[in-house]
Amino acid sequence: MEKWLLGDGFEERVKGRGLLIRGWASQVLILSHPAIGRFLTHCGWNLTLERICGGIPMITMPLFDEQFFNEKLIVQVLEIGVRVGVEVDAVMQWGEEEKFGVLVRRENVNEAVDKVMGEGEEKEKRRERVRKLAKMAKKAIEEGGSSYLNITLLLEDIMQ
Repeated sequence: MEKWLLGDGFEERVKGRGLLIRGWASQVLILSHPAIGRFLTHCGWNLTLERICGGIPMITMPLFDEQFFNEKLIVQVLEIGVRVGVEVDAVMQWGEEEKFGVLVRRENVNEAVDKVMGEGEEKEKRRERVRKLAKMAKKAIEEGGSSYLNITLLLEDIMQ
């Protein structure tokens, strides 16, 4: 990686416009920065939970397996995201994603970004729903919250 960064002058090109982090960087801290207003996600479960807890609306672009189910949760159930519109070959079998691939059209990406970033009542409703979920998630991990109590019970059970 060092060769890639130094070899083509990447560091010089982004100087003054971006931040180059060498080594490990906390994804949660970076994605929790106030400058992050929306997030394009592959719909992995951990990242989905992190963005909900962070109160960030999502643009969904699942690639394989359970990510398509997570997308349904984000877009159709919780209504906190917009679907890019990944098309999957109808004859594709589970586990053969690399063989067939997925298709994302430029128009779909533009449309999803406009829906999430643009103006409008639905954008504000989506933003409010994800903020409400973030508050609920924070309450769950506070002392007395459901997640707090469940982990406390688990630890007590392990210690016995």
